[in-house]
Amino acid sequence: MNKSLLSMVITLVVILAIVAIGVFFIDPNLEFPIDQATVPARFLFVGIGLLIAFAIYYSTRENSAWEVGTRQVVWMAIGAALYAVFSYLFNGTVFVVPSVSQVALRPAIAIPMFFGYTFGPVVGFFTGAIGNMFGDAWTGFSLSPQWSIGNGLVGLISGMPFLFGDKKRSLDTVLWTGGALALLGTVLYFLNPTLPNTLFFDAANNIFGDAPITLFAGISILVGFVLVLIVRFVFGQNLDIAAAVTWGMLGNILGLLFAALSDIWINGYSLPVAMVGEFLPAAGPNLIFAAILVPLLVVAYRSVQRQSGR
Repeated sequence: MNKSLLSMVITLVVILAIVAIGVFFIDPNLEFPIDQATVPARFLFVGIGLLIAFAIYYSTRENSAWEVGTRQVVWMAIGAALYAVFSYLFNGTVFVVPSVSQVALRPAIAIPMFFGYTFGPVVGFFTGAIGNMFGDAWTGFSLSPQWSIGNGLVGLISGMPFLFGDKKRSLDTVLWTGGALALLGTVLYFLNPTLPNTLFFDAANNIFGDAPITLFAGISILVGFVLVLIVRFVFGQNLDIAAAVTWGMLGNILGLLFAALSDIWINGYSLPVAMVGEFLPAAGPNLIFAAILVPLLVVAYRSVQRQSGR
């Protein structure tokens, strides 16, 4: 077994072990634990998500982007910790951030995108998956391991420019693929505007998923795509910003789409409910924050690199 294969297998096993510890030992002690009857289905999709990550690795296994050394392990720990802390702070239980009805403000999503793009897909995957799980645990709400893996896919896909020697390769294809998916999600909203938002909760009154999303929430993914499009072309000469935002957009859409669609089998949702009730209110605001915050993080990091002479 070569070094990169061993490193990838160990990383995936560690993620699986941490998720299992969270579900079986942490979640039962939370205020709103998950339905134990859904645990097998949740772990089925955890396994599918891990297999997707491994398949992407295996198809490009000769690429040095998959190497995991001490540096990458350190960045995994830092990224996961930062994502967990900021997810907790901005989930509305610590810093109450004004929002438009059920639009969930999660600026922390920029962290797995940035760590994936800057330090590679393995770092991004670990940052998103483990950071999301601990961020959820600290809120006291139930852990959804398949959503944590979905967040991991956000970071992994954000790191996929590492797999191309030329970062410009396929950039426009990635952009328009994300745009098509954003448009499809928006059309589904207009076809089903009154579906309840399953991400909405009023913990004080024990009310979950009883309110339909607002118009802004329904079109937020399209708003986010327009912002990404603007960044892509305004900063077209800065390949770092263009690639980070574009791949981060695709990671956000595909990662959260994986998580939302899994609930068709786990929670018995219909496709419209999974898309309008979960995917849009999660992915739309994320995309808006990605377009704004990821460029700032990339610029700040490159500035630090220049000042340190790296």
